[in-house]
Amino acid sequence: MAEKIEIQQVDRQLLNALQEDGRISNQDLAERAAMSASACWRRVKALEEGGVIERYTALVNPEAVGLEFHAMVHVVLSRHQAGHVENFIQAVMTRPEVLDCFATTGDSDYHLRIRCRDLAAYNAFLEEFMFSLEGVSTVKTNLILRQLKHETRLVV
Repeated sequence: MAEKIEIQQVDRQLLNALQEDGRISNQDLAERAAMSASACWRRVKALEEGGVIERYTALVNPEAVGLEFHAMVHVVLSRHQAGHVENFIQAVMTRPEVLDCFATTGDSDYHLRIRCRDLAAYNAFLEEFMFSLEGVSTVKTNLILRQLKHETRLVV
């Protein structure tokens, strides 16, 4: 990541527009921000290089592609040895079922948001992966019955 940049009002306009429509043309983006296309391109490039814009992506409807199972998984490690923690984190990072992984305070050490095909796929994830990780003491699953809000856009 490059040096940190100061976020100005024009940057907020650009970021809000890009979060609304990541496929917006540079010309349209420049018009929204009332700036020239070249200045807009330079500013977006600076936001990318400064690490403010991490990446561009398409949001996919999970149910439309057969990912019906959705759960929050709470993981407790048996011992907080550096090797166990590092191995757990590295292993979790490789699994496509894990959409989010948070290290937290409280009863659980980690909270994972999981998406997969169905209960059988989740059981395979548990048996073949989660329960085989050294240092994992407890795994608790909360099924997500319905998603009331899912937002990717940040208020900037």
